[in-house]
Amino acid sequence: MANIKSQIKRNLQNERRRVRNKATRSELKTHAKGVRGAVDSGDAQAAVTQLRDASRALDRAASAGSIHRRTAARRKSRLAKAVNAATA
Repeated sequence: MANIKSQIKRNLQNERRRVRNKATRSELKTHAKGVRGAVDSGDAQAAVTQLRDASRALDRAASAGSIHRRTAARRKSRLAKAVNAATA
């Protein structure tokens, strides 16, 4: 346990950020699962809609610092590639 006042504050901040980032990352997994589910079912229109929502969520997470911007770009690319392959 920290004895220094600034470290106690830092620990509280880190815990708040950890919980927020965990929720954001969980939400991203849910969006990706929705895209893959729409692709697997063969519903092209739903897949495109899900992809748009997932891309928006990934960009928000990257701008907030929950995930790295290149990680967001890579995930968006892979999801778009799956949707394009399914619609073609």
